[in-house]
Amino acid sequence: MEMKNIRNFCIIAHIDHGKSTLADRLLELTQTLSERDMEAQVLDDMDLEREKGITIKSHAIQMQYKGYVLNLIDTPGHVDFSYEVSRSIASCEGALLVVDASQGVQAQTIANLYHAIDHNLEIIPVLNKIDMDSAQPDVVADQIIDLIGCKPEDIFRISARTGEGVAPILDAIVEKIPAPQGDPDAPLQALIFDSVFNPFRGVIAYFKVKNGSIRSGQKVKFFATGMEYEADEVGILKLKLQPTKEIGCGDVGYIISGIKSAAEVKVGDTITDAENPCSEAIAGFEEVKPMVFAGMYPVQADKFEELRAVLEKFQLNDASFVYEPESSLALGSGFRCGFLGLLHLEIVQERLFREFDMDVVTTVPNVSYKVYTMQGEVIDVHNPSGLPSPTSIERIEEPFIRAQIISKSEFFGPVMKLCLDKRGTLVSQHYITADRVELNYDMPLSEIVFDFYDKLKSISKGYASFDYHITGYRPAKLVKLDILLNGEPADALSTLIHADNAYDFGRKMCVKLKDLIPRQQFDIPIQAAIGGKIIARETVKQVRKDVTAKCYGGDVTRKRKLLEKQKEGKKRMRQIGKVQVPQSAFMAVLKLD
Repeated sequence: MEMKNIRNFCIIAHIDHGKSTLADRLLELTQTLSERDMEAQVLDDMDLEREKGITIKSHAIQMQYKGYVLNLIDTPGHVDFSYEVSRSIASCEGALLVVDASQGVQAQTIANLYHAIDHNLEIIPVLNKIDMDSAQPDVVADQIIDLIGCKPEDIFRISARTGEGVAPILDAIVEKIPAPQGDPDAPLQALIFDSVFNPFRGVIAYFKVKNGSIRSGQKVKFFATGMEYEADEVGILKLKLQPTKEIGCGDVGYIISGIKSAAEVKVGDTITDAENPCSEAIAGFEEVKPMVFAGMYPVQADKFEELRAVLEKFQLNDASFVYEPESSLALGSGFRCGFLGLLHLEIVQERLFREFDMDVVTTVPNVSYKVYTMQGEVIDVHNPSGLPSPTSIERIEEPFIRAQIISKSEFFGPVMKLCLDKRGTLVSQHYITADRVELNYDMPLSEIVFDFYDKLKSISKGYASFDYHITGYRPAKLVKLDILLNGEPADALSTLIHADNAYDFGRKMCVKLKDLIPRQQFDIPIQAAIGGKIIARETVKQVRKDVTAKCYGGDVTRKRKLLEKQKEGKKRMRQIGKVQVPQSAFMAVLKLD
C-alpha cells in the first residue's frame, strides 16, 4: 500500500462519551467484520472492560475504505489511563474529538486534546448522542468552537448508537487527515507503541513504521536493548492478527520474533534493520511517572517467584505499571508497585486474578515523598517504613497537583468545600457557559489518592469531571502514623499523613479495624501511635468459655478460683498469640470517611 493512501487516527474523548460505540460503527461501515463477529464495544475485548463500561487498553485495528487503509487506534477515556492515550497519539496523524451532546466538554476531553495538539494532529470534531432527549447540540457545538476555533459546519453531528451521520466521517478522515510522512527507501525505523505476551508465541510487539519497511524473515535489532532477532512473522492488525509479507512505510502492524523474555521489549523502543541500522532512535513517549504506590504480596509466601514472573508478563501489556521487590515484617516478601491512580490499582489487582489466577494482598496505597535529612541527603520515600528516624529529618516535601474540575454551577459550593477540606487552594475559576464553571486548584496528591474522585462524582450527581497534572513538591508537616496490634506495629497499615489530620484518621482506623479483625481467645488492643505517643485505642474483646457453668451453689471462692485460673491462661496466650489481619482490613482503610 502506498503511503499516500494510509491514514492513522485515534479517537479521543472523556470517559463514557461513546468512543467504543463510534469505533463499532466505523468497523461496520467499512465491513471490517462480518455480521456474525459483530458485537457491542467489539474493541473492548477484556471482560473487565465490558463489565465496567470503560476502555482500559488502547486497541489498534485496520480498515479498508475506497482504496485507503485506515488504522484506528482506540484510546481509554479515564484519567488513570492517560499514558495509553499518549502512546496512541504518538502513533497517529489525526484524531476524532468526540463530545457527548448531553454532557458537553469535560476535563479529560480538554487534557487529551492538548496532548493531540502538542503532536500536531489534525482534529476532526464530532458531536455524539444527538438522538438523546437531554441533548443540547447547539450549546455543546458552541463549546467545541470555543475550544478548538473551528467553524460550526466543521462539526459532525452523529448518533453512534443508531449510526446516524457516521458515514461522512470516513470521507472526512480520508480528506482531512494527512498521510504519514517518511522515507520508504531509508533504513528501517519503527516505533513500538504496545506489546502483549502470548504463552505459545512469546512477545508480540505492535509498531508503526516511520521510515523504510519491514519484511517477514528480516533480521531486526531493538534499539534500547541492542538485541537482534529474526522477524518470524509480520502482519496487520485486524480483529485477529493477519500475517503479510511486508509492512510498508507509514503503516501499523505487529511482529513476532520468538522473544520469550518480557524484559527484552520496551514500549517506546525503536525497531531497525540489523545489517543497515538507522542512526538514531525515534523520540518515544515521556517516561511514565507512577503517582500511587502500594505493596503487593502473594497470599501464600512460597508463591513469591511465581508472582515475579506474572508481574513481568503483565508489565508487557501495561507499560505504565512499575514494580520493585520489597519485604514487610507482617507480610513477608513481595513487591512495591507504582500505579497511575486508584482505579489503575483496582484494575491491575483484578486482572492479575482473572488473567493469571494470582491472588495478592495489597497494602494501603500512598504517594512518594522527598525527605531532606540533617546530613543534606535527599531520599525518595515510597513507603512509610522507609522513613528515617524523626531526629534526622530536616523537612519532608510532598507532591502537589494542579487539579482542573469542570462542573455545573449549581454544585459550585459543595465542590469548593470538598477541595478546601482536602487542603486545596483556589488558583482560578471561570464560567465556560452560563451554567458550567471551571475551577483550578493546587492540592496535595496524597489527598486525592483515596476517595476524592468518588466523592466529587457523588456531590455533583456525576456531572463534575476531573483532570490533574503534577506541578512539583512542596514542604509539608507530615507525621508517620503507626497501627499497633497487640503491641506489635503492623507495618502494612502504617501511613504518612498530615499532622492536622492524624488524630482523626487514627481514631477512625482503630474503630474500623475493631469491626474487621475477628475475635480471638485473648483481648487484642488496637492502637494508633505517632512515635511513642498513643493517640487512639480500641479493644477487640476476647472469646471466653463459661468456666463457672459447673458451679451451682457453694462458696463464691470456688468461682473466683476458676476465673483467676482462666485469666492466667489468657495472659500467657496473649504473650505468644499472633493477630491475623484479613485483606478486607487493608482495603477498608481506603474507604474511611
